[in-house]
Amino acid sequence: MNIVLLLASLLLPAAAHALPPQTPAAPILAAKSYLLYDHTSDQILVSQNADAHMEPASLTKLMTAYLVFDALKHGTLSSQQNLSVPAAALRTTSGESRMLLKAGQSVTVDDLLRGLIVQSGNDAAITLALNIAGSEAGFVDLMNKEAKRLGMNNTHFTNPVGMPDAQHYSSASDLALLAAAIVRDYPQHYPLFALRDYTFNDVTQSNRNRLLWIDPHADGMKTGHTETAGYCLIGSTKRDNRRLISVLLGADSDSLRATESQKLLNFGYQYFDAVRLYQKDQPVTRLRIWKGTASHVETGFRRDLFLTIPKGKFAQLKATVETHQPIFAPISGGQQLGVLKLTLDGKPYAEFPLLALDGVSLANVFSRGWDSIRLFIKELGNW
Repeated sequence: MNIVLLLASLLLPAAAHALPPQTPAAPILAAKSYLLYDHTSDQILVSQNADAHMEPASLTKLMTAYLVFDALKHGTLSSQQNLSVPAAALRTTSGESRMLLKAGQSVTVDDLLRGLIVQSGNDAAITLALNIAGSEAGFVDLMNKEAKRLGMNNTHFTNPVGMPDAQHYSSASDLALLAAAIVRDYPQHYPLFALRDYTFNDVTQSNRNRLLWIDPHADGMKTGHTETAGYCLIGSTKRDNRRLISVLLGADSDSLRATESQKLLNFGYQYFDAVRLYQKDQPVTRLRIWKGTASHVETGFRRDLFLTIPKGKFAQLKATVETHQPIFAPISGGQQLGVLKLTLDGKPYAEFPLLALDGVSLANVFSRGWDSIRLFIKELGNW
């Protein structure tokens, strides 16, 4: 089949950005692995060793929290439900983060979530895990199944808290996927990650995420630390309805993981813009359909399409639509019919599947026969 290219550059927004003419190189950070992700446009802006297997430490608890949120969603847990703290949850060693639970104590799911997220309590994590799955091994199985579903291909869990283990690992890329999934799937629970402290049993413990104090736009997400993992931090900030997520693994100190994460986030906001190219269900281009009840179908996207580009580069952004012709009915709404390809400064930059905004049914036998004749004549004209 022929490949037809349709220019779509006139469909791009007209707004331009008078900003720096050249984007500087990404900062080199004092960490083993890091990544900057633009949640608004679903783009990675900076990465270093982002797919390497790394020890996630207590960043593991983001998956534990995700599964608790899922249990709340499906009604297997409720926020005010009281759970009994099992003795197994208290088998912590010196130096572990704890919520300071007591065996047999009755604690609400809501309190346990705050202990898990704010205080990073291993005892809270194990209490929740055992009540959801019946055993720690059963909960770990759920963690790994969910990781696979989310596309975390460089991740394997062996415990719900992040204790060191040769087979317990993740990557900066995978942890960004997990953080983004929490923001996307459970916005009603996300404000828990912005809490600076939490008091339980008359003991107040502060959130170890220093970004919550040094960046007024920070509202999450989680820290982690072991001797072997170093200091880790997933940060999340939102400025003018644009959210960036940073993942930094293996820094040498608590203060360094915060300052290096801040550098990464500031770089993203200072040197990149997220531009909305098309609104949800906005027609991008109209395509010819053969042998259908309609001769054309509008194509576009099922969500607002944002693109993050270096500031000052919008004028260099060009778009083409690529489709395989001819296109035959039946067509279902949401079916991919082509690809929107974007170039920046003449180089490939991004591409997105172009979807049918409506369905087109198969025409009757007479209309299909007439289209066959017209296609035959059209092919003859191309010889």
